[in-house]
Amino acid sequence: MPHKKKAITIVALAAVVLLGTAATITPAKMHRNLKVLPQDISDRQLDSIMDNYCRALKVNCDFCHVKPKDITGLAPVTGDLDFALDNEMKENARRMMRMTIDINKNHFNFDSTKRPDYLLNVVTCNTCHRGNPFPAHE
Repeated sequence: MPHKKKAITIVALAAVVLLGTAATITPAKMHRNLKVLPQDISDRQLDSIMDNYCRALKVNCDFCHVKPKDITGLAPVTGDLDFALDNEMKENARRMMRMTIDINKNHFNFDSTKRPDYLLNVVTCNTCHRGNPFPAHE
């Protein structure tokens, strides 16, 4: 009987160790499909930038991001947006991001230690959009 208790104790300890190890392993990040912003950007920085875009254009995430399509490719699947999925509006947003990064890098970046995609107080979405989904025309 003492050997049985010893075996149960060893199995229980092994289970605790395995569960503890599994709990500390961080899950792999979701595919983010970043083509303009740096691949090493933190989730917090990415969320902050996306929030700024939403505020500057007075839009929600679904302005550029879409729900995945069903298997036929016709109807959106109910549920969350697929942030990695590409579409025409997202590609246009990428062109705008490249344009502002280029303008800031070539005309406002006088400190070579700062990454142009993180510069503040320069050309932003709001410079042209002024709180509209599409650039204001005058």
